[in-house]
Amino acid sequence: MTGLKRTMETPKNKPAARKRLALSKAEFRTRLTNGTDILEGVDGRSSMARRHRDLIALHLSDLGGEDCISEAEYSLLRRAVALTVQLELMETSFALRDGAAAPKALEVYGRVASHIRRLHEALGLPRRQRDITPSVDAYARQVAGERAPA
Repeated sequence: MTGLKRTMETPKNKPAARKRLALSKAEFRTRLTNGTDILEGVDGRSSMARRHRDLIALHLSDLGGEDCISEAEYSLLRRAVALTVQLELMETSFALRDGAAAPKALEVYGRVASHIRRLHEALGLPRRQRDITPSVDAYARQVAGERAPA
């Protein structure tokens, strides 16, 4: 080395010496952080913006509410919703063409759908298994009904 000394820790680099940003006051936050805007400069009254907002609310409900998810999970949720809205636009385009779609458009559609599935898995949306066993009462009625003709 050329005589430069490297120190592992300097007071400026220590985590305790760094100032933390306090985002507690709404006036210091962006409209996006506050939830006032979906995206910077996007009119929230458009049908796609309303659909975006509706999907976020529905997914948040599935996840237990806004207080139950982290900011990272909310970020993943927003990406999944944005992709979902785009897929819905593609579906509309396909329908307007009597169901015909170019092979490249179908490939993009499938890839985006796979991305959404992976985002949902990362969010922990559970796969629900269907219960195929009857309840005790239903089983008793079934057994009693089978014996009745005998």
